[in-house]
Amino acid sequence: MRMTAAEKMEIIKIVEQSPIGVKATLEQIGIHRSTFYAWYDRYVKFGETGLEISTSKQHCVWNKIPYEIESQIIDFALENPELSARELAIRYAESSEYFVSESTVYRLLKKRGLLTAPNYVVLSAADEFKDKTLRVNEMWQTDFTYFKIKGWGWYYLSTILDDYSRYIVHWELCSTMKAEDAVRTVEQALGKARIKVNAVPRLLSDNGSCYLSGELKSYLSKRGVEHTRGKPMHPQTQGKIERYHRTMKNRILLEHYYSPEELERALGEFIDFYNNNRLHESLNNLAPADVYFNRGAKILQQREEIKHKTILQRRINHLLQIQNQSLSFV
Repeated sequence: MRMTAAEKMEIIKIVEQSPIGVKATLEQIGIHRSTFYAWYDRYVKFGETGLEISTSKQHCVWNKIPYEIESQIIDFALENPELSARELAIRYAESSEYFVSESTVYRLLKKRGLLTAPNYVVLSAADEFKDKTLRVNEMWQTDFTYFKIKGWGWYYLSTILDDYSRYIVHWELCSTMKAEDAVRTVEQALGKARIKVNAVPRLLSDNGSCYLSGELKSYLSKRGVEHTRGKPMHPQTQGKIERYHRTMKNRILLEHYYSPEELERALGEFIDFYNNNRLHESLNNLAPADVYFNRGAKILQQREEIKHKTILQRRINHLLQIQNQSLSFV
């Protein structure tokens, strides 16, 4: 039961005049000491008027984001519908230099019905890889996947993916899926990455006929590339490139293509986005290019600075709000 300001004032007078002390008096009255001292503190600061202030009116969360920021986040989400709540939180912080958590963005999107259903899981895998790579260009994963072009037939995408950073080092759209295509893809990737002889990456592939060929084996031996093949009927061994293929096809196969050039252009646009803009949770929410080209530490530091700056500003705004409330009763 809430007490009126007059009742609180009466209790304060009783305690002040009591000969048995504050603690014993409050125990007899049945008022908790913390409650009494909260009343008394407001009485000393604002007089009897301060006793009319309810706790609910005084309460305000120090880290609550302003309404205008919430509106900006919603607008940002509508402008970038392809981004998840996690990616929206990071990209918004980077563009506005104002930190918001993933949970805050998720709550705002859910409240306004802007959350999309998650993609169903096609390929299950362990939470972590057993043998993790420790640096860029330590191991590359390679594989083919296929597309059907209306009026042209089947075309095959050959890709080299860096295992550590998930960066697409090189890709080619081929009309066949032969050993010479695999050799050419590796050769181009080694040239692009400017790999030195004493730092040649290992190559991980499945057991497709082009990867079992003597032509590829001979080429890799000359270049000093160690070739590892996954366990038959176990695509999880090449889990990262399999996951990349699923992500890529979820986007690419939304359209029909009527020439290899049209498909190649769409692939180029997606791979540029994937390498430079798509944030990976397993990479500390960095894009593959950030990790591959060693920009990650600087970006993470900038994000941390934005977070600290935002939290400090929220605390200052909270204190100013409390101060304004106090002045309104003087």
